[in-house]
Amino acid sequence: VQLQASGGGLVQAGGSLTLSCAASGRTFSSYIMTWYRQAPGKQREWVALVSSGGTTRYADSVKGRFTIFRDNAKNTLYLRMNSLQPEDTAVYYCQANRFGVIYWGKGTQVTVSS
Repeated sequence: VQLQASGGGLVQAGGSLTLSCAASGRTFSSYIMTWYRQAPGKQREWVALVSSGGTTRYADSVKGRFTIFRDNAKNTLYLRMNSLQPEDTAVYYCQANRFGVIYWGKGTQVTVSS
């Protein structure tokens, strides 16, 4: 599967953005989909995931501010980000995981100014 993330940009603190991750192929609905991010000089960290059944999980740092959801009919994963803070500045990546086979998309830059 090929993944393409988009929707990043520059936003002021307190603002919102919605990221998208478009996937190729016909088995999107069977993948566990995850958002990661990597800030400059830091390791990549897990942000949120949604299972094939729709169960969601969030990192504590984004819980209550970010919402992950998927549209299987459109083969697209989303991340709605509210109340953005400068510490959310990072390159955001989407990942697809099916039976341990993992695919990554190219990232999209999110920059939050104070």
